[in-house]
Amino acid sequence: MAIAHAAIIGAGMAGLTAGLSLALKGISSDIIEQAPQLGEVGAGLQLSPNATRVLDQLDVLADLERHWIEPQSIVLASGTNLRQLAQVPAGSFARMRWGKPYGVLHRSTLQQALLRAVLSQPLCRLHLGQRIQGVGADALEAVTGRRPDLVVGADGVWSNARDAIADSPSVSFSGNIAWRFTVDQHKAPSFLSRDGVTAFLGPKAHLVCYPLREIGGFNLVAIASGAKSDEGWAIEADAARRAMLLEQFSGWHSDIRTILAGAINPTFWPLYQASEGNWQNGYDTVLIGDAAHAMMPFSAQGAAMAIEDAYALADHVARAPLPLALSDFEKVRKARASRVKARGDFNRLAYHARGPIRLGRDIVLSLRSPERLAADLDWLYGHKIDS
Repeated sequence: MAIAHAAIIGAGMAGLTAGLSLALKGISSDIIEQAPQLGEVGAGLQLSPNATRVLDQLDVLADLERHWIEPQSIVLASGTNLRQLAQVPAGSFARMRWGKPYGVLHRSTLQQALLRAVLSQPLCRLHLGQRIQGVGADALEAVTGRRPDLVVGADGVWSNARDAIADSPSVSFSGNIAWRFTVDQHKAPSFLSRDGVTAFLGPKAHLVCYPLREIGGFNLVAIASGAKSDEGWAIEADAARRAMLLEQFSGWHSDIRTILAGAINPTFWPLYQASEGNWQNGYDTVLIGDAAHAMMPFSAQGAAMAIEDAYALADHVARAPLPLALSDFEKVRKARASRVKARGDFNRLAYHARGPIRLGRDIVLSLRSPERLAADLDWLYGHKIDS
């Protein structure tokens, strides 16, 4: 075995998945989290088959299936007239075509499932409420009592682990803002699908809606481009931010604007993205998930990329000497993340199109069959990590 022990900074989805993935290879880990307890900010989450394939390998999927909903379709619709533009089948179709399910669930459901798996795994040790001074092996050993062979930075968009890597990615505001909120099922209008994911598209904005079994209602995320913010994230939307939301969705169907105007306790999330940069230092430290490649949610792949990263990293470090393993991991995963980001950039342009471009988009979508649209996602949802 190339390494015996790792220290993982951060106990979010990336960090917990990394611990479980390394344990599958017989590698022990200390997972270090500065928060005194784990709690996911936000509400809904989409897990596509490329992510659920990994979670199945880690024996976490069955736990999730008891709580989630498998949408029967993923629909693109007009935000101005509510007309369906295109549809990709999911449900049993996803299981047959891509080999694993597509599910929607509360973020805390995934967090808690991963946490239960980590706590029952003898090779994983979780350290909560621990703020480390630096990310070097000495600082980590002071917290855990064991010197790591590998340091994994899984500490998200505002990663401190990047400081240990020369020319690592930097983070900047993307020019996009998300408003997140939920709607009780009995208050939700009939045009919100009870068994599917719907993305309503409009000029410079889109709105994603899907049901969540855990809350008995719907998760909604409204994303607008061209907005400005100098603030952090997960801020409760005040009157000024609510006004900004309605302004961004002016010209949309009145029923959608009614939903937005009546949103209860929406949160205001400026969206940040990572630049190009090094993900590893050449010998013992590596970044995964948002710490490495924070990207916009236009392909609903943020969680999936973190999960893929964690599993792929374990595979690489178990098969090769560490410097080579980290170099190969970075090369393979950068190519994958770059392709996903490019797809997200394309989706942003298509989702937020205006004028003649919007009309052309609608015509093209109307001519593409569900089967053909699904085939366009084979590279994404059908992805398998060698193991």
